[in-house]
Amino acid sequence: MDKFGYVLATKMLVDEKRKVRFMYHEAPDNEQDSGWRFFCGDEDDEYVNAPENIAVYDINTILSIDKSIIPYLSAVVGIAFERENENDSFVVSDGLQVDKDGE
Repeated sequence: MDKFGYVLATKMLVDEKRKVRFMYHEAPDNEQDSGWRFFCGDEDDEYVNAPENIAVYDINTILSIDKSIIPYLSAVVGIAFERENENDSFVVSDGLQVDKDGE
């Protein structure tokens, strides 16, 4: 996928090649940012809040691990998706307030 912009994801997801179980789309930080954030769902708050556990990736890195996210990538800013396990379909999550304005 060209010119999508970068994404943020946990290193656990990428290093362990885990499928996405939670993702949200927030207002991009800059022109290169897509606003997408990806998690494998096993990360606890301490892990996620440690900056060294989150990294910037090209969307193709995530797609090489989990192509099932493709239908959701055009979703509006402010939405979050989750699934119970790696083989379930995503559903809209109501457990996260996503910043639509980038503030």
